[in-house]
Amino acid sequence: MKELKDYVVSIPDFPEEGIIFRDITSVVQDPDGLALAIDTMTSFLDGVDADLIVGPEARGFIFGMPIAYNLHKGFVMIRKKGKLPRETVSCSYELEYGQAEVEIHKDAIKPGQKVVLVDDLLATGGTMEANIRLVEQLGGVVVKVLFLIELAGLNGRKRLSKYDIDSALIYEGK
Repeated sequence: MKELKDYVVSIPDFPEEGIIFRDITSVVQDPDGLALAIDTMTSFLDGVDADLIVGPEARGFIFGMPIAYNLHKGFVMIRKKGKLPRETVSCSYELEYGQAEVEIHKDAIKPGQKVVLVDDLLATGGTMEANIRLVEQLGGVVVKVLFLIELAGLNGRKRLSKYDIDSALIYEGK
């Protein structure tokens, strides 16, 4: 039986020399890989008291939605600025070469609701930090943050150290 890491294709020198790109498309295109990824991530929520699963666009949707379905929880989307139709709250954050902004519907999370955030990758932690700020701005309580892959060499876990974090796969490098 294959392990989850066997479904991830590692591509050296992409997008630039010295980087090893961890391609998740190979995980989700294989039915066994997809099931293993979702089941592994869902298992980290055993015993976690949560009301909602929240995922950022777009890969957080891929993994968060089936986890929410498995646990019979609602799923809340965090989107790029300008993509949500109702009243929103937003949060800006720094990218490597600029700035970005994410939004969530103002009524998506009620004060005190316990939230699990789900995404594909923990790198520096900046994007997830912005997502967490959105949840907390609405009064949500982050009880867990889940990732499929963590690049430990980029120290994102340290940046998010006050939160309970789990990653299905951890790669030591960048």
